[in-house]
Amino acid sequence: MPQITYVEHSGEAHTLDIVIGLSVMEGAVKNSIPGIDADCGGACACATCHVYVDEAWLGALPERSPTEAQMLEFADGATPNSRLSCQLKVTAALDGLRVTMPASQ
Repeated sequence: MPQITYVEHSGEAHTLDIVIGLSVMEGAVKNSIPGIDADCGGACACATCHVYVDEAWLGALPERSPTEAQMLEFADGATPNSRLSCQLKVTAALDGLRVTMPASQ
């Protein structure tokens, strides 16, 4: 299983083995990682699973969909490396992915 590292805004890191096919958000929720609320359950209808993707990984991810880009416009503190973790499917190629939660979550 790929390992994903979730970093809380405080700097505390949680490295977990996440099942291929889950979203990065589902991996966080199933493991009670603080900072990813996922209020819409992964429907890309809110921004409570907003994360900052480590810049080294940006090229390995699919581009934002128009819906994701629109939701991120409303996310507090969005940056060019912001993503909704519900839109990031875990694959073997994402082994080592590192995401950080914003202070607002």
